[in-house]
Amino acid sequence: MRTQRVLIILFTFLTALSSVAQVPGGAATGPAQDRQTPVAITAQTPALEQFSGSGTVDKLVPGTIQLGLLDAIDRGLKHNLGLLLSQQQTELARAQYRRQLSALLPNISGSVSESLNQINLAAFGIPLPAGLKSPVIGPFGLFDAHATMNETLLDFNAMNRVRAASENERAAKFTVQDARELVVLLVGNQYLLTVASAARLDTAKAQLNTAETIFQQTKDLKSAGVAAGIDVLRSQVQMQTQQQRVLAAQNQFEQQKMSLARTIGIPVAQQFQLTDTVPYAPLAALNLDEALAHAYKVRPEFRAAESRVRSAELAVKAAKGEALPTVDLNGQTGFIGPAPGSAENTFAVSAGLRIPIFQGGKVKADVDQAATLLRQERLQLENLRARVEFEIRSALLDVKTSDDQVAVANQQIDLAAEQLKEAQDRYKAGVSGSLEVVQAQEAVAGANENHIQALYQNNVAKLSLVRALGEAEQRTRAFLGGK
Repeated sequence: MRTQRVLIILFTFLTALSSVAQVPGGAATGPAQDRQTPVAITAQTPALEQFSGSGTVDKLVPGTIQLGLLDAIDRGLKHNLGLLLSQQQTELARAQYRRQLSALLPNISGSVSESLNQINLAAFGIPLPAGLKSPVIGPFGLFDAHATMNETLLDFNAMNRVRAASENERAAKFTVQDARELVVLLVGNQYLLTVASAARLDTAKAQLNTAETIFQQTKDLKSAGVAAGIDVLRSQVQMQTQQQRVLAAQNQFEQQKMSLARTIGIPVAQQFQLTDTVPYAPLAALNLDEALAHAYKVRPEFRAAESRVRSAELAVKAAKGEALPTVDLNGQTGFIGPAPGSAENTFAVSAGLRIPIFQGGKVKADVDQAATLLRQERLQLENLRARVEFEIRSALLDVKTSDDQVAVANQQIDLAAEQLKEAQDRYKAGVSGSLEVVQAQEAVAGANENHIQALYQNNVAKLSLVRALGEAEQRTRAFLGGK
C-alpha cells in the first residue's frame, strides 16, 4: 500500500508540472540538444494558376444544368484547386504546432523484458566471494517491467517556439480565408466573362439578322432597278462578315464556358445554362477612411501578415532563450526481480538544471537570423498596408469610371439604333446608297460592344472593391445586384 501511494503521489506531481509547462495558444520544443531558431511558416497565397483549376470535379449529369452566379461561387469554394491547396497548408501549420507542443508535454514510455544471464565476476574486477570456487555466476533469471517519464519543466526557447508556431497556424488560417476571397473574385470574374461572351453572341446573331434583312432588301431594290450591283455586293460582304462574327462569338462563348467549368469543378463536357445576367446596379457611396479602417481590420491577408510579424517577434525571443537555463524532470517506476512472480517495485525521480555556458556563438547567430526574418516580415506588412490602400482607391476609381462608361454606352446604343433606322429609310427612299447603311450597322455593333464591355468592367470593379475591403464572400450579392 505504501508503494502504491508513492506512485500515485509521483504521477500526480508530474501531471501538475506538465500543466504548468503548457503555453496557452502555443507549441513547444524538443530536448535541449535539439533546440534551434524557429523558422516562420510564410503561408503565401498560391500562384493564380492554381485557382484556374479544380482539385475535385463533380460527376457528369445528363441534360443541361442551371447555373447562377452564387451557385458558381459555392461550387468554386468547394472544388477550386487553389483553395484546397491553401487548406492543406493550414494542416501543415497545425502539424508543426503540435510537434512543437509535444516537446513540452510529458514523454512516457514503458518496457518489459525477461532475460537469462550468466556472468564472469572477474571480467568486472569483482573479487571472488568467500565460498565460491569459480568466478562464473549463473545462470539466473531477470525480469524487468518499468515506465519512464521525461518532461521539460522550464525552457524559454521552447515556450516561445510554441507561441511562434501558434501564430503561424493563425496566419495559415487567415491565408485560407484570403484564398476564399480570391476564389470569389476569380469565379465572379469568370462568370461575368461568360455572361459577356453570351451577350456578344446574341448581339452578333442580331446583327446577322439585320445584315440578312438588308441584303434581301438590296436584292429587291436591284431587281426593281433602284439599287446598283455594287450595293448588292456590299450588303452581301457585310452579311458574310456578320456570319464570321457569329462563328467567332460562338467559339469564344463555348471556350469561356469551359474555363468557368474548370474553375468551379464542373466537368468540361457538362452542358449548363447561365441563369443570372448580373444587371447594372449603381454602387452606394463609401467613405474612404472608414473603408480603409475596415479593410485593415478584416482583410485576411493583412491579418495573416500581422500574425507572421508576431511569430517572428516570438522567434527572436526563442533564439535569446537558448542562452537561458532549462529545468528537466525524469521519473521511473516499475518491477524487477528474478521472475515475474517475485519482482519487487522500484522507482526513481530526478530533476536537473542545465545552464548553457559556451555554445560557440550559436545563440548570437540564431538571434541575428531571427531578427533579420522579423525585419523582413515588418517590411512585408508595411508594403501590404500601402497595397490595401492602393487597391481600395483604385477599385473606387474603376467603379466611378465604369459607371460613367455605362451611362455613355446606353446613350450610344440609342443613338446608333436611331442612326441605323434613318439610314435604312434613306436607302429605301433612294436618297443614299448602301454604304451609309453598312456604316450605321457597324456603329450599332460598336455601341453594343462598348455597352457589354462597360457592364463587365463595372461589375468586375465592384468585385475588386469588395475583395479589397475583405468582404467578397459576404457582399458579392449586394454589390452586383444579382438575384
